[in-house]
Amino acid sequence: MIKVVIDTTIYIAAVLFGGNSEKIRKLAKEGKIELLISENILTEIAGIFKRKFNWFDWQISELIKDIRAIATLVTPILSLSVIKEDEPDNRFLECAIEGKARYIITGDKHHLQSLKEYQGIKILSPAQFLELIKL
Repeated sequence: MIKVVIDTTIYIAAVLFGGNSEKIRKLAKEGKIELLISENILTEIAGIFKRKFNWFDWQISELIKDIRAIATLVTPILSLSVIKEDEPDNRFLECAIEGKARYIITGDKHHLQSLKEYQGIKILSPAQFLELIKL
């Protein structure tokens, strides 16, 4: 089973716009990929939907419940500071390392995608990932 971490941009795109991001979320729902998540990432997702999209608490609770239902919870032990420009992005690296993910899928071209790879974990856009796995 392919283990992946998806960043907040992918959750936002999947929920609000569909497209490739939703295809990836669907693969996790169908059990075709193993989605890894941490409490720190869940907190970031909740905060973004609250602050940027003015979601109600009940909507956020439902979203987090849905994510928990399809994801494997990982508790990272290490704390990284690889991405200085956007410190919260380090949580995705931590989760991927702890959960032994093969991929981080992100829409963030400036910070995460620019790394291309970290400790053997490939960092791809949704389109690149879908092309690579061809499920």
